[in-house]
Amino acid sequence: MDSFFQRVFALVRQIPEGRVTTYGQVARMIGEPRKARYVGFAVHQSPGVAGGVPCHRVVFKDGSLAPGFAFGGPDAQRTLLENEGVTFLPDGRVDMKACCWEA
Repeated sequence: MDSFFQRVFALVRQIPEGRVTTYGQVARMIGEPRKARYVGFAVHQSPGVAGGVPCHRVVFKDGSLAPGFAFGGPDAQRTLLENEGVTFLPDGRVDMKACCWEA
């Protein structure tokens, strides 16, 4: 596995339950500020929650969710987040002010 992916997975494992972060924030935190899209590729290839990588906690910067969430379809990400206590705005985006993880 590419070390970039390993760094992404290591950081995503640190996101606490009930919190989210963005693809761009993950990229910045691993020292690759211009690679948010690559973070998305890594998250899509992750072993998922069963593999210890809570990739459902990574969202777009406006709080929107991945349209084709890799682990169970588009509604699975929202369900996982709601089960952890993440709150959503009326338009379906995560309430980033309330739930964004600031490491």
